[in-house]
Amino acid sequence: MATALPLDLNRLTLAHPLPLDSGKVLEGVELAYETYGTLAADRGNAILIFHALTGDQFVARQHPVTGKPGWWERMVGPGLPIDTDRHFIICANIIGGCMGSTGPASPGPDGQPWGMRFPVITVRDMVRAQVALLDQLGIGTLHAVVGGSMGGMLALSLAANWPGRASRVLAIATTARHSAQNIAFHEVGRQAIMADPDWAGGDYYGGSGKGPEKGLSVARMAAHITYLSEAGLTEKFGRRLQDREAKSFGFDADFQVESYLRYQGISFTNRFDANSYLYITRAMDYFDLAEEHGGRLADAFQHVGDTRFCVISFDTDWLYPTAESRAVVHALNAVAAPVSFVELSAPFGHDSFLLDCPALDRVVKGFVG
Repeated sequence: MATALPLDLNRLTLAHPLPLDSGKVLEGVELAYETYGTLAADRGNAILIFHALTGDQFVARQHPVTGKPGWWERMVGPGLPIDTDRHFIICANIIGGCMGSTGPASPGPDGQPWGMRFPVITVRDMVRAQVALLDQLGIGTLHAVVGGSMGGMLALSLAANWPGRASRVLAIATTARHSAQNIAFHEVGRQAIMADPDWAGGDYYGGSGKGPEKGLSVARMAAHITYLSEAGLTEKFGRRLQDREAKSFGFDADFQVESYLRYQGISFTNRFDANSYLYITRAMDYFDLAEEHGGRLADAFQHVGDTRFCVISFDTDWLYPTAESRAVVHALNAVAAPVSFVELSAPFGHDSFLLDCPALDRVVKGFVG
């Protein structure tokens, strides 16, 4: 189970109940969020950043649980591509998350953690909550909305379902729906969590506080492989052993890549809730922007007006390959929406948007302005 949350998280309670796509309603929804920069007097310089599956609101600030730098610290800040000297940046932990926003670990109506009683949520529900957050902050039209990976799904959903709320939409390394392969990888992770005896049907918040750490660690390891590229793994690890002379071969982490994945898995359990992982991955798998609008992706964007779009993919991303981005671009072209598209070359696979990629910096800076 994730480490206890800091007490000083910046939270806002939504003024109205939140209707969900399932037909249920969440009362007293809390959103934990961070802001960077200064909101202009006319409130026209706001940029909303949506985080990815395992991200949170700490875009450009030290993470209070891990102590690590913000996940996009290289992109957001004074003088950086998303310039906090010019823009007011907002990033909120999604509903269903585990860094302060209402989710499975939050108290339910009876005061006990929701666990698996938490209602099913969708990507559109996540966006709906953040639109309500913007309303309470008094922000009407965003200068831009930005998201990578799952965050890109949210950005596209906002553009399609709340047209006019953003002047610019930047969607990076993302898709309009999951493929069977995407769903399959997520299901492996979910089954690993639910097969852990400490999952206890999702009711693991009391007592010793021990949750399904082994299952969640395996889920993270499986997912992390999809974020990388074969070339990147080969260059970084190859088939190198930890210590060829001293290692006694067996089921320990003999290969360096094994040790790396195990570290990724174990460290993940310190900051993430297993039930949140179940709910969020399921929401991503349900996401199908075309199906939401009658089965034709172009129809999802028929009311976007003069909103400008920029779609970015990476040539080594096999989780959401360039063909997925092209499908979004073709749909936007079909309704004559202003859109630019670029496929960038980077060796890092899907995670390229988080890592050192100067070409990405230039595109983001040029588009966001």
